[in-house]
Amino acid sequence: VQLQAFGGGLVQTGGSLRLSCAAEGGSLNNYVMGWSRQAPGKKRAFVAVINRGGGDTAYADSVQGRFTISRDNAKNTVYLQMNSLEPEDTAIYYCAAASRYSSREQSYNYWGQGTQVTVSS
Repeated sequence: VQLQAFGGGLVQTGGSLRLSCAAEGGSLNNYVMGWSRQAPGKKRAFVAVINRGGGDTAYADSVQGRFTISRDNAKNTVYLQMNSLEPEDTAIYYCAAASRYSSREQSYNYWGQGTQVTVSS
């Protein structure tokens, strides 16, 4: 399956963005989906995960309460709603697909190309 993330951009502190991840060549229904991010000079880090049905989610402590992951299997799309954005959220955001529910990067088999989010202070 090929994943494409989009929706990034430049936003001021306190603003919101919604990222989308669309799939081609396969159905997202078959996968656990996650978002990760890589800030400048840092390793890529887990942000959020959602199970196949959408009923279970988990978040990194740094985004808990501000970000919401969701999915629309009929549209073959996963979303990341990001509210109360902070400069520390500036990163390239990646969506990924896994066969198991996990926050570990090694569990994810398919990755999108990433979309840049920049939060200005």
